Amino acid sequence: MLDQVLANLADAKLALPEAAAAKGNYLAYTVTGKLVSLSGSLPIVDGALAYTGKVGLERDIAYGYEAAQHCVLNALAHLRIASEDFKLFSRIIHLDGFVNTVDGFSNQPKVVNGASDLLVKIFGEAGQHSRVAVSSNGLPLNATVETRLIAELK
Repeated sequence: MLDQVLANLADAKLALPEAAAAKGNYLAYTVTGKLVSLSGSLPIVDGALAYTGKVGLERDIAYGYEAAQHCVLNALAHLRIASEDFKLFSRIIHLDGFVNTVDGFSNQPKVVNGASDLLVKIFGEAGQHSRVAVSSNGLPLNATVETRLIAELK
């Protein structure tokens, strides 16, 4: 499965980053039974926060869409470890998407589609999931998007 994941990412001109250590007193992921709960992921690229600012003010939907993709890539780096290089991966169960926006912004789903579209591109039907897309008046480090995933193992 790892080869297929990496090939699908390459087709999208993306790559799986190295899994970063948790930055506080929490775990990057926990496994209970067949479920993997992944902590929130920010749009980190090459070890640095790459997408900051509020959508609807200094940032647009396309910028947020890209940020959401990078959030998912960072989550998948941890899922790769939890699922033994995706050998134990079964499917994505749920995605929470938090978008740093101005008051009154109502296109959160279009931003979070960046994460959802990428999950389906990578995993096909196994990437389809339930989802929440909400606005926030602030995210850690002024990140544009934060995502959280729950996946199922075989």
